[in-house]
Amino acid sequence: MVGIDLRNTQQTDGGQVRLHVRLIDALLAQRGHLIGWVPLFLACGIGWYFAIRFEPSWPFMMTVLAVSLLCTGCARIVHVSCSPILLALALIGAGAGLAKWRTESVAAPVLSFRYYGPIEGRVVGIDRSASDALRITLDEVFLNRLSPDRIPKKVRISIHGDMPAVPVRPGQRLATTGHLSPPSGPAEPGGFDFQRHAWFTQLGAVGYTRNPLLRLAPAERGGFGLLVFEARMAVSRAVQATLPGEAGAFAAAIMSGDRSGMSQVTLSNLRASNLAHLLAISGLHMGLLTGFVFAVLRTILVLIPGAGLRLPTKKIAAVGALIAAGGYLALSGGNVATERAFTMVAVMLVAILLGRPALTLRAVAMAAIIILILQPESLTGPGFQMSFSATTALVFVFKYLRHANWQHWPKWTRNVLSVVISSFIAGIATAPFAAAHFNQIAHYGLIANLLSVPLMGALIMPAAVLAACLAPFGLAWIGLFIMGLGLKWILWVANLVANQDGAVGHVISPQWFVLPILAAGLLWMVLWQGRAKIAGVLAAGLAFFIWSQATRPDILIADSGGMIGRMTEQGRALSKPRGDGFVTGVWLENDGAPITQEIAGARDGITRGLRRYQVDFGAWTVLQVSGKTALAEITGCDGADVLISNQSDEITRPCEVFDIERLRLTGALGLSLTDTGGLRVNAANAVTGPRPWTPQSDDNTIALSFVMDQNGPELAQID
Repeated sequence: MVGIDLRNTQQTDGGQVRLHVRLIDALLAQRGHLIGWVPLFLACGIGWYFAIRFEPSWPFMMTVLAVSLLCTGCARIVHVSCSPILLALALIGAGAGLAKWRTESVAAPVLSFRYYGPIEGRVVGIDRSASDALRITLDEVFLNRLSPDRIPKKVRISIHGDMPAVPVRPGQRLATTGHLSPPSGPAEPGGFDFQRHAWFTQLGAVGYTRNPLLRLAPAERGGFGLLVFEARMAVSRAVQATLPGEAGAFAAAIMSGDRSGMSQVTLSNLRASNLAHLLAISGLHMGLLTGFVFAVLRTILVLIPGAGLRLPTKKIAAVGALIAAGGYLALSGGNVATERAFTMVAVMLVAILLGRPALTLRAVAMAAIIILILQPESLTGPGFQMSFSATTALVFVFKYLRHANWQHWPKWTRNVLSVVISSFIAGIATAPFAAAHFNQIAHYGLIANLLSVPLMGALIMPAAVLAACLAPFGLAWIGLFIMGLGLKWILWVANLVANQDGAVGHVISPQWFVLPILAAGLLWMVLWQGRAKIAGVLAAGLAFFIWSQATRPDILIADSGGMIGRMTEQGRALSKPRGDGFVTGVWLENDGAPITQEIAGARDGITRGLRRYQVDFGAWTVLQVSGKTALAEITGCDGADVLISNQSDEITRPCEVFDIERLRLTGALGLSLTDTGGLRVNAANAVTGPRPWTPQSDDNTIALSFVMDQNGPELAQID
């Protein structure tokens, strides 16, 4: 017989019992703080839905929701230490269900081909493109020879050439002749998916026109949304008429959300100095506005004899601030960032009405829950991530600083220190997300914010409120004049900081899973009660380490078939110095080296000929040709293993061919060598998967990623 040491068995059992008890104690210690975990697990479910490479069917989602309900029911009967785990699983399932429901609820037709012809529609949006062209969004669209069920709900047109002879006004019905195409996919595999963004805004086509705009009907009185849009644009025109120049355009952006007057130079300076957040109507503006209104109303009520004793002045001021916030939300156009800011402010003001602390992690969590329920797609955007990272970090840090003894410090130094700490914490919290989405770090951003943010609260936003109050009496110019002084200072600071040597640093794009790991680690550090907080620090450190090891595709191919980029020792070389400017800009930014296309187009590494560009890559040759004539001159594949063309190719060739028709289904391509010398071909639409917002084909293998060896391609979905 085999002898058994009962003492060791008892010790092992005792260790297991102690570990079990510790786990239960750790879970019980989270009681009273669980609300903060709700948006985290909702986000896990939403993130899973957008990360998977297939569209889950409704039977599948109903099964997930049924399991979630089962977990919710079981959470009421199991031990109190286990119920949070079951509720977490239920929230993950609920998050996935919310994302699926939102995707289906906003479904609208998307143009499936390139269109040229008459375009008619009603103006519901006015802004500017990255090339500084006036851009209009139309609804109630008419396209020639298309049935109503195939016409997109909204289209967006950039106006190139001379400015339109017809002043563009909200609600006008305009007509022109122009080009439209489906929303473009990612510029590279795993990149930003504009198709998905357009799906949730119901934008079914984008394009441009060089022809005059014709006004078919004057501005019409539409629904509430159109009336608000008309009011916004009227405010913007009035502000810019009173306060001309970039300061007036800045004031119009802050007061009405209309950025169409801002030049690209100013926008670039604001980004480089980390002051671009002052332009967007977000939490800072909403917080400053409501804080100012709250303070003014409460002061007025207190100054009324006896009112401070008989009336709940704090609650009355909160109601007034909430009304002001609602008006600001409507006037700003109600974009996602402003809706998010309003939700956060509203939660905090309601907390005051209920006699609860306003600035707590509980209030931040409630705001996040509301936004994720209403707009689950916002989770993947930089606005949601940066605003909540900043707010969470500020509330978390100031919760501990509140207990510090500052009484021996002079009051003015406490105010200055508060601003410095706030800017520093917000900057540190948002920096990783800004770097991941925009591939740049503003090195002097803290200095610029210290010189600008206090002015927003002390001068600019109060002056905006003053201008709004004096506008009915024709005296808005007084507030706008004061506002302009502060805005001119901010623009001066932005220009000064942006033009310093080394003002902006550039970073490589991280892998898709880096931000989820980083966010989970930081939230664990904030939410977990106990010494296990250190696990959050380790997770964040792991995310940064993985980011530091990120690599870029060796070869990138645009979905137009007209551009190829190869990574060399000097950086990415481009086949041409012009063309596909937006795509090449994204490539270079994601490389962490946003040089000009002209410089990249002159680098070695690509053999350039007349409309013919060749890359010799290991044992492989990639050949890209532009135009019908160049394609017709190709015999077979001319020794190439992969042939790229921006034309339709109906010839059967002895190599892997990606013509324009196939590229429309695969999207952009990324090529790299495998460890065995094979060629890995990764398609953007294979990374995205067959989702409602991606092009669909009868042959699903056409959009698959695969690995090629000397025996030919081996189709395989690449994870």
